[in-house]
Amino acid sequence: MTRSRTNRTYWAAGAAVVLAALFAAGATFATADGSGSGDAGGSAAPGTPALYSPDAGFARDMAVHHQQAVEMSFIVRDRTQDEPVRGLAYDIANTQANQRGMLLGWLDLWGLPKVVADEPPMSWMEMGSMGSMDHSAGHGGQATKPGALMPGMATKEELDRLRGSSGRDAEVLYLQLMTEHHKGGVAMAQGCAKQCRTPAERALAQGMVEAQQSEMKLMADMLKERGAAPRS
Repeated sequence: MTRSRTNRTYWAAGAAVVLAALFAAGATFATADGSGSGDAGGSAAPGTPALYSPDAGFARDMAVHHQQAVEMSFIVRDRTQDEPVRGLAYDIANTQANQRGMLLGWLDLWGLPKVVADEPPMSWMEMGSMGSMDHSAGHGGQATKPGALMPGMATKEELDRLRGSSGRDAEVLYLQLMTEHHKGGVAMAQGCAKQCRTPAERALAQGMVEAQQSEMKLMADMLKERGAAPRS
């Protein structure tokens, strides 16, 4: 693993946030003049995403998905002194916390709730061109583990194992869990990049895909250096 490759990975992740911010004003104007997303499902003011639209569903689900990535990154930061892992964890936490803030901010802008009690996780991915999908089989080819909310997310037991480990064991488990987490996140972001109608959100989703795919390659190298491999 080289420093230049690590820097390129972090730059790509940060660029997604910057790009989405540049489009944010356009999303605001679209909301104001009625030229934004459609009204698939629920009701909404003209020009804003509707309650059950892919735009709103992705914002809600990815905010939850990101929150766990931030949590895992803060856990491992305190369980190892390895600077490459601590640096990766810091950048993932910082990037995904910023992106989560954008997603929740858009929901506020659209006048939509951050939680919808009767909305199954990732049900918005069944809309449009993707057709009907089986929740038990997962999305993007990745199944949801028993005890996990969405594909890629860790279970309570896995988080407890991470909290109870240290040193190399914590590093390996974190890298394996985060690799799975990124796979689920990439599948969801690819869904939004295809289905969401808000330009800023599509740009952010595509940036997530590129950054997280790059980070998965980096984490595979870091696991190999520790005599381990991704779990799937």
